[in-house]
Amino acid sequence: MRVRVRLFARQREIAGAREVSLELAAGATIEDAWAALAALHPALADGRPYVRFARNGEYTTAATGLDDGDEVACIPPVSGGAGEDGPRAAGPERILELAPAPLPPDLGRALADRLATAEDGAVVIFEGRTRATAGTPAPGEEAEARRHAGRRVEALEYEAFETLALRVLGEIADAVAARFGVERLAIVHAVGEVPLREVSVVVVACAPHRDAAFDAARFAMDETKARAPIWKAERFADGHVWVGQVARTDDPG
Repeated sequence: MRVRVRLFARQREIAGAREVSLELAAGATIEDAWAALAALHPALADGRPYVRFARNGEYTTAATGLDDGDEVACIPPVSGGAGEDGPRAAGPERILELAPAPLPPDLGRALADRLATAEDGAVVIFEGRTRATAGTPAPGEEAEARRHAGRRVEALEYEAFETLALRVLGEIADAVAARFGVERLAIVHAVGEVPLREVSVVVVACAPHRDAAFDAARFAMDETKARAPIWKAERFADGHVWVGQVARTDDPG
């Protein structure tokens, strides 16, 4: 059977391609697909402990069996995303989008005006912006990070697995509603280059009371960073470093 493997961030750079087509034996698993991929590109092999997988747009385990024509996405450590069809909203009380970078400086206020009702006594707007100091390098990027130690970050570059990222944002919004009773929520993340001091992500939570709005906004931002397949590279004058941690594939409970 033949499967299509999608690669992102550092993996994409190592392989020199966004997609690799693999011929596998009947009954092969995602782990078998990874082994075949690593045989073609040995430099990928060391990253296996940090990779998570998705089959046909759904997070799953390496033991999952494959069928002919399946898509396997290899999810490297996330940053923690404009889809081909443009920004998407998940409903009148949720705005969940990936949008071209950088985001407008007044986006938070515009989202709040769209979401807030006369019942909302609290509106929390969080903006994530590019800062000049470097973050934690992703596994495998330590040597490159040392090369740029002490240098000023000039911009961030984001890429995303669009379909899965939007699905995860929907799951995060569901969790916000269940945990905090906050239904009116926006999460908008940029894809592309975000210069210093420009906005890369906006979270807006609207609720009758401030505690729920603050808690919802923080949870939504933390979960987006931990779970959404969105990757971030810090760009320097003469190179870049991918940053982030291993993706978490489920709700913390």
